[in-house]
Amino acid sequence: MFLEKEGECVFTGIVEEVGILKEITKGSEFGVIEVQCSKVLEDTKIGDSIATNGVCLTVKEKNSDSFKADVMGETLEKSSLGDLRSGDKLNLERALKASDRLGGHIVSGHIDGIGRIVSIKKEADGTWFTISASKDVLKYIIYKGSIGIDGISLTVAYVDNEIFKVSVIPHTLENTILINKKINSKVNLECDLIGKYVEKLCGKKDEVEEEKKSNITMEFLMENGF
Repeated sequence: MFLEKEGECVFTGIVEEVGILKEITKGSEFGVIEVQCSKVLEDTKIGDSIATNGVCLTVKEKNSDSFKADVMGETLEKSSLGDLRSGDKLNLERALKASDRLGGHIVSGHIDGIGRIVSIKKEADGTWFTISASKDVLKYIIYKGSIGIDGISLTVAYVDNEIFKVSVIPHTLENTILINKKINSKVNLECDLIGKYVEKLCGKKDEVEEEKKSNITMEFLMENGF
């Protein structure tokens, strides 16, 4: 997972605006991106966070029609941001305020991995996207659970050991970058936080139980005259 700034931010997975990448420069340890946009600049200050295709980035420079942010080298390598080119469109969302409604689900902006679209099927009431992902990501994805795809909060409609599926309503499709996706397109994936917390807590419980187990073995007893 990737952390772009000190302190934690929360997003909802409801895309506010589709921006356009003006420029991206890549160095050996980090890069800089400049994103053309308007709505997400409202009330935004230097140091604020904006989810960019699901990745939490910190605004380091704000202009009248764009913002700039540093991107860590690991983030460029392990998210789809590393494949961006000038002119690409980006899903944007400002960090959640305490007074805002939580319309999607809790999204941290820390990407768990990259998925790849293997099928797109349009139907009357929506469009089905089938996405492949690694087992490390799929283990956290559950049927009817939430998933962040390029920063979009969606509901899992099917999952197995290799792929999962989501159905996207026309409004979401038309107002996010999903409308431009094709077969083999990469997408950033963030699994629901709850599953990761449960795994962590269960792991701690197993560690405690292991520590409680006696270290006395039959060999130890025989060596000590029992």
